[in-house]
This record gives sequence, C-alpha cells and structure tokens, in this order.
Amino acid sequence: MRLSDRVSGGLLVALGAAAAVAGSRLPGVPGQDVGPAVFPMVVGGGLVLCGAMIAFGIGHAFEAPEEEDGPPRGRWFGLRALLPPALLLFYVLAADGLGFLPTAAAIIAASAVALGAGWRLVLPLAVIGPLAVHAVFAKLLRVPLPDGLLAAPW
Repeated sequence: MRLSDRVSGGLLVALGAAAAVAGSRLPGVPGQDVGPAVFPMVVGGGLVLCGAMIAFGIGHAFEAPEEEDGPPRGRWFGLRALLPPALLLFYVLAADGLGFLPTAAAIIAASAVALGAGWRLVLPLAVIGPLAVHAVFAKLLRVPLPDGLLAAPW
C-alpha cells in the first residue's frame, strides 16, 4: 500500500463526510418525503465508502505489471478509447427499448471486460450495480428510469 493511496482515500473520505454533513443540514420541503438533503447524503456516503476502500487497499487484488518497452500495445488497444462514447451512444439508443436494468448491465459488463476483469467479477457487478442504482434513483429519489422490456420487479 502506497502513501499516495492512503492520502487520496483519506481526502475522499473527508470530502464525502463534508458533503453528507452539509446535505443533512439542508431544510426539508413541506409535503415531500424525500427532500433535497438525500442526494448529497447518498453521494457523500458513496465517497466515504470508496475513499475507505482506497485508503485500506480493499480491491487491490493484483499489482500492475512492469512496463518494459512503453505502454502495452495489442491488436485492439487503441479502440478502447472509443468505448466510453460508444457505450453512451448505446445507452441513448437502447434504454427506452430495453429498459434501464438490461442496458446498464450491458454497459457495466462491457466496461469491466474492457478493463480486464474476469467473469467472476463481471457478473456480480453487472447484476448488483444496476439494481443498486435503480433502488437509489427510482425508489429513493423518485427519478423515473425507462422500464423497457423488463420492468423492475418492485
């Protein structure tokens, strides 16, 4: 574990805690169950969680290989730069027809595979990630997400 990881993680924890505390002090809106305080508290909690994971080295399963002759070069290496705009375009075109859950699962799976993750990590991420985002945004914050072919079970 490097010192820079601990410092970066600590700064993320401090930023997340500050956002959560500041968000908790926002006044509620009469007649609404979920007020303006929820979003900064959710984002702050996520930052605290991610910062703690970075600071304590959770998720560091491997060491980066030593670079021998410059950056790695493979047959499709240059095309990875096109992946984020391609996935954004896929979401824009497919979300209404397929729905949020399958579209987000496909985007997470494609991103994880492109980053070199194995299927034992990709499959749980592709299932849990969209369900967690749907729970926070559609249920807690009441942001409408496209249902498409597969309506959420709840």
